[in-house]
Amino acid sequence: MNILFIANHLNVGGISSYLYTLADGLKQNGHNVYIASSGGELLDKFAAVGIKHIAVPLRTKNEISPKIILSYFKLKKEIRKYNIDLLHSNSRTTQVLANLLSRYSAKPHIFTCHGFFKPRLSRRLFPCWGKAVIAISQQVKEHLICDFKLDGEKISVINNGIDLQNFGDFSARKKLREDLGIGNVLLVGIVARLSDVKGHTYLFQAMQAVIKSFPSVKLLVVGEGKMKGVLVKQADDLGIKDNVLFLPQVRGAKNVLAAMDVFVMPSLQEGLGLALMEAMAQGLAVVGSAVGGIKTLIKDKYNGLLVEPADQAALAKAIMQLFSDERMRDNLGANARKFIADNFSKEKMIQDTEGVYRQCKLR
Repeated sequence: MNILFIANHLNVGGISSYLYTLADGLKQNGHNVYIASSGGELLDKFAAVGIKHIAVPLRTKNEISPKIILSYFKLKKEIRKYNIDLLHSNSRTTQVLANLLSRYSAKPHIFTCHGFFKPRLSRRLFPCWGKAVIAISQQVKEHLICDFKLDGEKISVINNGIDLQNFGDFSARKKLREDLGIGNVLLVGIVARLSDVKGHTYLFQAMQAVIKSFPSVKLLVVGEGKMKGVLVKQADDLGIKDNVLFLPQVRGAKNVLAAMDVFVMPSLQEGLGLALMEAMAQGLAVVGSAVGGIKTLIKDKYNGLLVEPADQAALAKAIMQLFSDERMRDNLGANARKFIADNFSKEKMIQDTEGVYRQCKLR
């Protein structure tokens, strides 16, 4: 099949990681894969595995942006040129674009829902769901059914897949810590965009309590976003700024995960949690809030610890419990890696996605 992915950009983030893993696997399985986007820092990574990029001006979150129309006219020609068989969108704006292209070309449109949408009127009036929808977790599927009345038969739950070969190596741990300017201290980490929905503020409050018992502990905050200034100020106000390290979004989670002792995902809402999955694949002990897809990933006290969302006291208790018990950290980390290997493989994601493609082609 000739498959066209449509994305807003190819910068570091969950959707780009999903697209890379899927595109690479589909390419290995004999498909021709193209990706239309506004480009980004990961463009060379896609090119290295033979994914052709089509540049379109899609850096927008506005579903009625003129950029969508400009992209439409360019991609009409590319669909004919490369004899595209199906279109695969991954955000609201690309969903609208793919719907227009599908109407023009009569090619099936598949949409992957990576999280939760606000039930705005425009989404109800112009749903643009396409011929099939992939939900990255059961919780996302339920959201689409309950909030948008989408037919459950149209939705396939296909969890994000992890290439385990990219994780589990701690050989760079010492150098990573040297680069961060820390020694042999306990390190808590979070990899997420700096947004209020990710729950950083509760982690900062929890760390204030943790530092009282473990004064040398460090918190590594990896990511970028609109909350950066607020979080820097909060760290200062809480008196923990010397214990907090901010790092911009990194290319490849394995470049920071090996330095960590505990990974925390305190989200208030989460479709599945790719960064959490990567931390588990690395073999880290993890703590997550009991929301959305995180509940699919963490089995409490087996492969991680679950706490209630927005509960800084419970979060602090869980982190201190792991710091106090190295054996527990090791056991939870080992179980976490095995759980990802058994249930969230790259191969299964690709196989199941191919199945959705075939069904759409047959309809």
